[in-house]
Parts: sequence; structure tokens; C-alpha cells
Amino acid sequence: MTGGEIAGLIAASAFAVLVLFIGFLLVKISKTVDQVTKTVDEANKTISVVTNDVDILSKQVEGLLVKSNDLLNDVNQKVATIDPLFQAVADLSESVSELNLSSRNLISKVGAAGKTTAKAGVVSKVGGAAFRAMRSKKK
Repeated sequence: MTGGEIAGLIAASAFAVLVLFIGFLLVKISKTVDQVTKTVDEANKTISVVTNDVDILSKQVEGLLVKSNDLLNDVNQKVATIDPLFQAVADLSESVSELNLSSRNLISKVGAAGKTTAKAGVVSKVGGAAFRAMRSKKK
């Protein structure tokens, strides 16, 4: 064997190893592409299901919002109806407070008048006794 034949044999062996390596690489790439394809298909199915679920949820949420708005309007109307009642209770409470204050003032005046009357009664009794004593001295 000559040097050229040995070099050709080495080159052919290297080329065969390269072809085998590329073949294994292509098989692995093919398996990876199949897995990626399956994953993408599953992702598309999942996205489709999620999209349908989101559509259903959005419709249900919209219905709940409509019902909530109706309920809020109803509550607002009822509160507007009750507002005069609260105003009447506030007015009544103010009137009771004023009546209580007037009663206190009246009791204070009556108490003061009672004290004055009691003093006048004592003075009257003392004056009456003195008048009777003076009369009996004159007689």
C-alpha cells in the first residue's frame, strides 16, 4: 500500500464516521421535531379549551355584573325611600333633646320658686306670729 492509498483509506474512514455521526444526529433531530410537534399540538388544544372557558367565564361575569348593577340600583332606591325616615328620627331626637332641656329649666325654676316660697312661708309664719303677738299686747 502506498501513501496515497493509505490517505484515501483514512479519508474514506473519516467520511464514513462523519456520515454515521450525521445520520445519528438526523435521527435525534427527527425525534426532537416529533416531540416538539406533539407539544405544540397539545398546547394548541389547551389554548383552545382555555379560550372557550374564558369566553364562558366572561359571559357569566357579565351576567353577574348586570345583576349586581340591578341590585345596587334597587338598594339605592330603597335607601332614598328610607332617608326621610332617618331625617324624621333626627328631628324627633332634636325635639326630645329640646324638651329635656326645657324640662330641666322648668324644674330649676320650680325648685328656685319652691325655695323662695318656702322662705316666704317661713317669713309669713314669723310675721304672722309677730303680728298676733303685737295684737295680744295691744288688747
